[in-house]
Amino acid sequence: MSLIPSFFGRRSNVFDPFSLDVWDPFKDFPFSSSSLTTQTPETSAFVNTRIDWKETEEAHVFKADVPGLKKEEVKVEVEDDRVLQISGERNIEKEDKNDKWHRVERSSGKFMRRFRLPENAKTDQIKASMENGVLTVTVRKVEVKKPDVKAVEISG
Repeated sequence: MSLIPSFFGRRSNVFDPFSLDVWDPFKDFPFSSSSLTTQTPETSAFVNTRIDWKETEEAHVFKADVPGLKKEEVKVEVEDDRVLQISGERNIEKEDKNDKWHRVERSSGKFMRRFRLPENAKTDQIKASMENGVLTVTVRKVEVKKPDVKAVEISG
């Protein structure tokens, strides 16, 4: 028998070395201890933001799903005249009070994606808009003149 108390658990059966009752310091609180360490589904979705890049004839179009985010929480920047950077940050604080306890739950998440723009991108003509939780960034392309094709008569 050990003279040092175990803070992590105690054996419910001294003859079975694998029986260990794990001590949960939050077991008497009205919320589960697992909710303290896990990310909320909305924070997890935010951190794993997916961005689609589509090239059309006129522009490069980037679409990012950022549900529940305000446009003030999103940044669209161009670095080194060729790198488009889309980033955002969300901080959520949820507070519950009762006569016996007071709980404040905080979660936060950040994302950042960088894209090297091709040579035909006009980095001085970028437009961004946000609607229904979807950020759309449009980067205009340099107009390439198509060569004139003339029919040549074949003699023979």
